[in-house]
Amino acid sequence: MADGSPSREFSRDEHIVVENMEKRFGDYVALRDINMTIKRGQIVVIIGGSGAGKTTLLKILIGLDRPTSGNIYVDGQDIARMNERAMNKVRRKFGMVFQYSALLDSMNVLDNIAFPLREHTKLREKEIRRRVREKLDVLSLGAIEQRMPSELSGGMKKRVGLARALMLEPSVLMYDEPTSGLDPLSCRLVDDLIVETRDRFGVTSIVISHDMAGALRIADHIYLLAKGKIEASGKPAELVQGDSQLAHEFFESSGIDAARLLRPEPA
Repeated sequence: MADGSPSREFSRDEHIVVENMEKRFGDYVALRDINMTIKRGQIVVIIGGSGAGKTTLLKILIGLDRPTSGNIYVDGQDIARMNERAMNKVRRKFGMVFQYSALLDSMNVLDNIAFPLREHTKLREKEIRRRVREKLDVLSLGAIEQRMPSELSGGMKKRVGLARALMLEPSVLMYDEPTSGLDPLSCRLVDDLIVETRDRFGVTSIVISHDMAGALRIADHIYLLAKGKIEASGKPAELVQGDSQLAHEFFESSGIDAARLLRPEPA
Protein backbone atom coordinates (compact mmCIF):
# COMPACT_ATOMS: atom_id res chain seq x y z
CA MET A 1 0.00 0.00 0.00
CA ALA A 2 1.13 3.57 -0.64
CA ASP A 3 1.28 4.42 3.07
CA GLY A 4 3.09 1.22 4.05
CA SER A 5 0.25 -0.28 6.09
CA PRO A 6 1.29 -3.67 7.49
CA SER A 7 -0.07 -6.88 6.07
CA ARG A 8 0.40 -8.70 9.40
CA GLU A 9 0.82 -7.98 13.09
CA PHE A 10 4.25 -7.23 14.54
CA SER A 11 5.42 -7.34 18.14
CA ARG A 12 6.88 -4.15 19.60
CA ASP A 13 10.20 -5.99 19.81
CA GLU A 14 10.42 -6.37 16.01
CA HIS A 15 11.92 -3.03 15.04
CA ILE A 16 13.03 -3.82 11.48
CA VAL A 17 11.94 -6.94 9.57
CA VAL A 18 13.13 -7.81 6.07
CA GLU A 19 11.27 -10.55 4.21
CA ASN A 20 12.33 -12.24 0.96
CA MET A 21 14.00 -9.08 -0.30
CA GLU A 22 15.76 -8.91 -3.66
CA LYS A 23 17.50 -6.06 -5.44
CA ARG A 24 18.36 -6.13 -9.15
CA PHE A 25 20.17 -3.65 -11.35
CA GLY A 26 19.12 -4.81 -14.81
CA ASP A 27 20.20 -8.43 -15.09
CA TYR A 28 22.59 -8.14 -12.13
CA VAL A 29 21.24 -9.47 -8.81
CA ALA A 30 22.85 -7.37 -6.07
CA LEU A 31 20.85 -8.87 -3.18
CA ARG A 32 18.76 -12.02 -3.08
CA ASP A 33 16.62 -13.86 -0.55
CA ILE A 34 17.41 -11.43 2.29
CA ASN A 35 15.54 -12.20 5.51
CA MET A 36 16.35 -10.35 8.74
CA THR A 37 14.72 -9.52 12.04
CA ILE A 38 16.35 -6.69 13.98
CA LYS A 39 15.01 -6.33 17.48
CA ARG A 40 14.54 -3.02 19.26
CA GLY A 41 17.67 -1.95 21.14
CA GLN A 42 19.94 -4.55 19.55
CA ILE A 43 23.36 -3.96 18.06
CA VAL A 44 23.28 -5.81 14.73
CA VAL A 45 26.43 -6.07 12.64
CA ILE A 46 26.16 -6.77 8.91
CA ILE A 47 29.57 -8.01 7.87
CA GLY A 48 31.07 -8.99 4.56
CA GLY A 49 33.92 -8.35 2.17
CA SER A 50 34.09 -5.83 -0.67
CA GLY A 51 31.29 -6.35 -3.19
CA ALA A 52 29.17 -8.40 -0.78
CA GLY A 53 26.22 -6.00 -1.09
CA LYS A 54 26.54 -4.23 2.27
CA THR A 55 26.21 -0.69 0.91
CA THR A 56 23.21 -1.60 -1.25
CA LEU A 57 21.52 -3.21 1.76
CA LEU A 58 22.19 -0.14 3.91
CA LYS A 59 20.63 2.19 1.33
CA ILE A 60 17.52 0.01 1.13
CA LEU A 61 17.15 -0.25 4.92
CA ILE A 62 17.10 3.54 5.30
CA GLY A 63 14.86 4.11 2.30
CA LEU A 64 17.39 5.73 -0.04
CA ASP A 65 16.75 2.94 -2.54
CA ARG A 66 13.85 0.54 -3.06
CA PRO A 67 14.01 -3.24 -3.39
CA THR A 68 12.99 -4.95 -6.60
CA SER A 69 10.83 -7.33 -4.58
CA GLY A 70 10.15 -8.28 -0.98
CA ASN A 71 9.22 -6.30 2.12
CA ILE A 72 11.06 -4.07 4.62
CA TYR A 73 9.03 -3.31 7.73
CA VAL A 74 10.09 -0.48 10.06
CA ASP A 75 7.91 -0.31 13.18
CA GLY A 76 5.44 -2.50 11.30
CA GLN A 77 5.23 -0.25 8.22
CA ASP A 78 6.39 -1.59 4.85
CA ILE A 79 8.75 1.05 3.49
CA ALA A 80 9.13 -0.91 0.24
CA ARG A 81 5.55 0.06 -0.63
CA MET A 82 5.55 3.64 0.66
CA ASN A 83 5.03 6.79 -1.32
CA GLU A 84 7.73 9.45 -0.99
CA ARG A 85 5.77 11.62 1.42
CA ALA A 86 5.30 8.77 3.90
CA MET A 87 8.91 7.69 3.37
CA ASN A 88 10.23 11.10 4.40
CA LYS A 89 8.59 10.67 7.82
CA VAL A 90 10.17 7.24 8.26
CA ARG A 91 13.63 8.54 7.34
CA ARG A 92 13.47 10.78 10.42
CA LYS A 93 13.69 7.60 12.51
CA PHE A 94 17.21 6.94 11.20
CA GLY A 95 20.46 8.61 12.12
CA MET A 96 23.53 8.01 9.96
CA VAL A 97 27.13 7.88 11.17
CA PHE A 98 29.35 7.96 8.10
CA GLN A 99 32.63 6.15 7.52
CA TYR A 100 34.83 9.25 7.69
CA SER A 101 32.47 11.35 9.87
CA ALA A 102 31.51 13.46 6.78
CA LEU A 103 31.81 16.74 8.65
CA LEU A 104 31.52 19.92 6.61
CA ASP A 105 35.00 21.47 6.59
CA SER A 106 33.66 25.02 6.22
CA MET A 107 31.59 24.79 9.41
CA ASN A 108 32.69 24.68 13.03
CA VAL A 109 31.61 21.91 15.37
CA LEU A 110 28.50 23.72 16.60
CA ASP A 111 27.25 24.39 13.08
CA ASN A 112 27.99 20.82 11.96
CA ILE A 113 26.00 19.34 14.81
CA ALA A 114 23.20 21.92 14.51
CA PHE A 115 22.78 21.33 10.78
CA PRO A 116 19.95 18.70 11.02
CA LEU A 117 17.95 20.89 13.44
CA ARG A 118 18.28 23.95 11.21
CA GLU A 119 17.28 21.95 8.14
CA HIS A 120 14.38 19.96 9.56
CA THR A 121 12.93 21.92 12.50
CA LYS A 122 11.71 25.41 13.30
CA LEU A 123 13.47 25.63 16.65
CA ARG A 124 14.83 28.97 17.79
CA GLU A 125 18.60 29.41 17.56
CA LYS A 126 18.93 29.60 21.36
CA GLU A 127 17.27 26.18 21.73
CA ILE A 128 19.39 24.69 18.92
CA ARG A 129 22.59 25.84 20.64
CA ARG A 130 21.39 24.45 23.97
CA ARG A 131 20.74 21.05 22.41
CA VAL A 132 24.12 21.01 20.68
CA ARG A 133 25.94 21.78 23.94
CA GLU A 134 23.89 19.11 25.72
CA LYS A 135 25.01 16.46 23.19
CA LEU A 136 28.62 17.65 23.44
CA ASP A 137 28.47 17.17 27.21
CA VAL A 138 26.83 13.76 26.98
CA LEU A 139 29.48 12.54 24.54
CA SER A 140 32.32 13.94 26.68
CA LEU A 141 33.42 16.44 24.03
CA GLY A 142 33.52 19.53 26.24
CA ALA A 143 33.72 23.10 24.98
CA ILE A 144 34.81 22.47 21.38
CA GLU A 145 31.86 24.02 19.53
CA GLN A 146 34.01 26.74 17.93
CA ARG A 147 36.68 24.36 16.62
CA MET A 148 36.89 23.45 12.95
CA PRO A 149 36.94 19.79 11.81
CA SER A 150 40.62 20.15 10.82
CA GLU A 151 41.43 20.84 14.47
CA LEU A 152 39.91 17.57 15.73
CA SER A 153 41.47 14.17 16.24
CA GLY A 154 40.00 11.17 14.42
CA GLY A 155 38.21 10.00 17.56
CA MET A 156 36.73 13.44 18.21
CA LYS A 157 35.49 13.63 14.62
CA LYS A 158 33.69 10.30 15.14
CA ARG A 159 31.99 11.67 18.27
CA VAL A 160 30.98 14.91 16.55
CA GLY A 161 29.54 12.87 13.67
CA LEU A 162 27.64 10.78 16.21
CA ALA A 163 26.34 13.90 17.99
CA ARG A 164 25.02 15.22 14.66
CA ALA A 165 23.32 11.86 13.91
CA LEU A 166 21.57 11.99 17.30
CA MET A 167 20.17 15.52 17.00
CA LEU A 168 16.80 14.50 15.53
CA GLU A 169 16.46 11.79 18.21
CA PRO A 170 16.39 8.80 15.86
CA SER A 171 15.33 5.38 17.09
CA VAL A 172 17.83 3.66 14.74
CA LEU A 173 21.49 4.54 14.25
CA MET A 174 23.25 3.28 11.14
CA TYR A 175 27.05 3.07 11.16
CA ASP A 176 28.77 2.78 7.78
CA GLU A 177 32.20 1.11 8.22
CA PRO A 178 32.85 3.08 11.45
CA THR A 179 36.31 1.57 12.08
CA SER A 180 37.61 1.65 8.52
CA GLY A 181 41.19 2.93 8.33
CA LEU A 182 41.63 3.13 12.11
CA ASP A 183 44.38 1.54 14.19
CA PRO A 184 43.41 -1.28 16.63
CA LEU A 185 43.20 1.01 19.68
CA SER A 186 40.98 3.51 17.85
CA CYS A 187 38.80 0.63 16.58
CA ARG A 188 38.26 -0.51 20.16
CA LEU A 189 37.32 3.02 21.23
CA VAL A 190 34.75 3.28 18.40
CA ASP A 191 33.33 -0.14 19.32
CA ASP A 192 32.97 1.03 22.94
CA LEU A 193 31.28 4.22 21.72
CA ILE A 194 28.69 2.22 19.75
CA VAL A 195 27.81 0.17 22.83
CA GLU A 196 27.81 3.23 25.10
CA THR A 197 25.49 5.11 22.72
CA ARG A 198 23.05 2.18 22.55
CA ASP A 199 22.99 1.90 26.34
CA ARG A 200 22.64 5.65 26.93
CA PHE A 201 20.07 6.52 24.24
CA GLY A 202 18.26 3.17 23.81
CA VAL A 203 18.71 3.18 20.04
CA THR A 204 18.71 0.17 17.74
CA SER A 205 22.15 0.06 16.12
CA ILE A 206 22.98 -1.36 12.68
CA VAL A 207 26.69 -1.52 11.89
CA ILE A 208 27.89 -2.15 8.34
CA SER A 209 31.41 -3.50 8.67
CA HIS A 210 34.22 -5.74 7.45
CA ASP A 211 35.77 -5.88 10.94
CA MET A 212 35.08 -9.36 12.33
CA ALA A 213 36.92 -8.68 15.59
CA GLY A 214 34.70 -5.67 16.31
CA ALA A 215 31.57 -7.61 15.33
CA LEU A 216 32.36 -10.36 17.84
CA ARG A 217 33.00 -7.78 20.58
CA ILE A 218 29.83 -5.69 20.27
CA ALA A 219 27.13 -7.52 18.29
CA ASP A 220 23.96 -9.01 19.70
CA HIS A 221 23.43 -10.56 16.27
CA ILE A 222 25.62 -10.87 13.16
CA TYR A 223 24.62 -11.30 9.52
CA LEU A 224 27.42 -12.48 7.23
CA LEU A 225 26.79 -11.29 3.68
CA ALA A 226 28.57 -12.75 0.63
CA LYS A 227 27.76 -12.22 -3.05
CA GLY A 228 24.46 -10.57 -2.17
CA LYS A 229 23.19 -13.36 0.07
CA ILE A 230 23.16 -13.98 3.81
CA GLU A 231 25.49 -16.96 4.20
CA ALA A 232 25.39 -17.17 7.99
CA SER A 233 23.67 -15.40 10.87
CA GLY A 234 23.30 -15.66 14.61
CA LYS A 235 24.75 -14.53 17.90
CA PRO A 236 28.54 -14.20 17.88
CA ALA A 237 28.96 -17.51 19.73
CA GLU A 238 26.71 -19.26 17.21
CA LEU A 239 28.93 -18.13 14.34
CA VAL A 240 32.15 -19.06 16.16
CA GLN A 241 30.86 -22.47 17.20
CA GLY A 242 28.72 -23.11 14.10
CA ASP A 243 29.50 -24.98 10.91
CA SER A 244 29.55 -22.07 8.42
CA GLN A 245 32.75 -22.54 6.45
CA LEU A 246 32.61 -18.94 5.21
CA ALA A 247 32.37 -17.60 8.77
CA HIS A 248 35.41 -19.62 9.82
CA GLU A 249 37.31 -18.40 6.76
CA PHE A 250 36.50 -14.84 7.84
CA PHE A 251 37.87 -15.53 11.31
CA GLU A 252 41.06 -17.05 9.92
CA SER A 253 41.67 -14.31 7.34
CA SER A 254 41.12 -11.67 10.01
CA GLY A 255 43.88 -13.25 12.10
CA ILE A 256 41.79 -13.20 15.28
CA ASP A 257 41.22 -15.58 18.15
CA ALA A 258 37.45 -15.64 17.74
CA ALA A 259 36.70 -17.55 20.95
CA ARG A 260 38.73 -15.10 23.04
CA LEU A 261 36.80 -12.10 21.71
CA LEU A 262 33.37 -13.44 22.63
CA ARG A 263 31.51 -11.59 25.36
CA PRO A 264 30.28 -13.80 28.21
CA GLU A 265 26.61 -14.65 27.83
CA PRO A 266 24.38 -12.93 30.45
CA ALA A 267 23.31 -15.19 33.30
